[in-house]
Amino acid sequence: MASINPHIHFNGNTEEAFEFYKSVFGGTFSRLVRFKELTTEGFTFPEEELNKIMHIALPIGAGSAIMGSDVPKMLGTVSENENRSKITVRAESKEEADKLFNGLSAGGTVEFPIGDSPWGSYFGAFRDKYGVEWMVDFNA
Repeated sequence: MASINPHIHFNGNTEEAFEFYKSVFGGTFSRLVRFKELTTEGFTFPEEELNKIMHIALPIGAGSAIMGSDVPKMLGTVSENENRSKITVRAESKEEADKLFNGLSAGGTVEFPIGDSPWGSYFGAFRDKYGVEWMVDFNA
């Protein structure tokens, strides 16, 4: 069965965002590669880009992960206020849904408070403090 693993681009604060995500989800990063670790003959990144994240992955549950990277300035700026695709997290209980919703939405903007939804699940939606849109869902 295929799985979906979201990848989010940031403007230089990937590491900060992923430390925050790790504080909510727990676990450890399965990959963390900085631009300075890339070795392409004839190409180097500017000094101010070297410590930025080229790729990071945080496993979440069985078989899925959230991934991200900083966008080098030479490629432009990511619009953090655009309507990105939402990341949906399916919780295994109401308690876990509350923990994830409250943790990830801290410092962000709640769009739909967590609670019983008209379609029968326990649901909430928000934009976190990094501009990433999330939905938390529990369906017994």
